[in-house]
Amino acid sequence: MKPHPDQFDLFQEALFPVRSVSASIDPDRFRSKIKRAMARAIRECPHNRPVIAARMAQYLGLPNLSRASLDAYTAESKTTHDISLVRFKAFVRATGATWLWDLVVSEEGLLILEGDEARLAEIARLQQEQRDLAKQLKTLRSVPVVIKRHKSGGSGRS
Repeated sequence: MKPHPDQFDLFQEALFPVRSVSASIDPDRFRSKIKRAMARAIRECPHNRPVIAARMAQYLGLPNLSRASLDAYTAESKTTHDISLVRFKAFVRATGATWLWDLVVSEEGLLILEGDEARLAEIARLQQEQRDLAKQLKTLRSVPVVIKRHKSGGSGRS
């Protein structure tokens, strides 16, 4: 039996979740969240830490980047070693963990779209606009249009 279109699956996670802005900024919680996520990205990466550090150095145009720096960026105990945005970008590229960008912006109510997902969002926006225009047309058509034509007699003026 096919479910009704208005019936949602309670266990299905939304591909594009609707988010709202976090009420407050908790720097310590955010720092821990990013460090844990970066550590996960390293675990899931096919490259080991020295290779990731070398790749980051290459992206940054540096002669090298130490594994110790990489370890400090991911250690929750190192509260004074936050990664800069430029180095974070190199880290994402070096690990291939583009999902980290979404994690960074999620508390701002934002969602990262990748590649053709943006085109899909534009299609949905245009479809919404199309529905709104259809509603306006329906409203306008619901009232009969009365056209008053003047009967011309002789000179064309009344």
